[in-house]
Amino acid sequence: MPDRETIDAAALPDVPTEAWSGVHRGPLREGEWVRLTDQKGRRHNFALAAGKRFFSNRGHIEHDELIGREEGFTVPSSAGGEYLVFRPLLSEFVVSMPRGAAVVYPKDAAQIVAMADIFPGARVVEAGVGSGALTCSLLRAVGPWGRVTSFERREEFADVARKNVNQFFSAPDGQTHPAWDLRLGDLQEELPGLGEKVDRIILDMLAPWECVDAVADALTPGGIVVAYVATTTQLSRYVETVRAHGGFTDPQPWESLVRDWHVEGLAVRPGHKMIGHTAFLVTARRMAPGETAPRKKRRPAPGAYGVDYTGPRPADLPPQVLEERLDD
Repeated sequence: MPDRETIDAAALPDVPTEAWSGVHRGPLREGEWVRLTDQKGRRHNFALAAGKRFFSNRGHIEHDELIGREEGFTVPSSAGGEYLVFRPLLSEFVVSMPRGAAVVYPKDAAQIVAMADIFPGARVVEAGVGSGALTCSLLRAVGPWGRVTSFERREEFADVARKNVNQFFSAPDGQTHPAWDLRLGDLQEELPGLGEKVDRIILDMLAPWECVDAVADALTPGGIVVAYVATTTQLSRYVETVRAHGGFTDPQPWESLVRDWHVEGLAVRPGHKMIGHTAFLVTARRMAPGETAPRKKRRPAPGAYGVDYTGPRPADLPPQVLEERLDD
């Protein structure tokens, strides 16, 4: 078995600062954030500071007891508690960050990064920024050589997001991630003035259907737009607006549900906690100028676009479809 000095010499170096990953390796340092988890699963996040104490209902822990140690250890508190110590993961950070607006949960952020194919060097537009949860995932995906332009109409939300993003990426001396451009303003009004085509657009807003024309003008051919909407009425209005526009592939809507499992020997069953509906996600790709995607040949469901329907309609619907009632 190798001795301790050999193991230490083989340890990975810290992640380069220029990667802007928000991740560190090696011993815990002053100024870094740590995540303490007690025996009941309660979690506490705080920044390490020499000479300070962390207090809980199980006594206190000296920050100096944590600084300089490799993460992944347990530490006792003064009143007999026991805490597991790690650096917080991005998925853990975003659900405990200070909030101005609701956050995009990790399960949805992961779907957005994967299904929108966010890649290193991508030019991405985000509206709105909320509390900065999705922004952190987008910035990590595009890297320092990409660009994430975030539009937010409310200054108080932008301030919270800026603090959260800077905290996660440990921005030194008040710096902001070099790939991030946070702007106050409405996407529909500001996007035309961006002055360049973009690869991906993420819409996390109340009425994304109002921005479809602006999105179509800004997206490069083959680019992807993702909408994040909470209700079925928003989902229907947005999907039908994109479909009626004609400059995108047929929108693909879905949602993800996450359920944990209890596993103890032969006692294997679904857990009692579940992250159910948080939002619907919709993706569509931009067609080349002047091109339209082939229309579906399948006839719409009876009454889907009939006299009871008041939203946007796809082009070239048969006349009889427009006269149907939903309850026929």
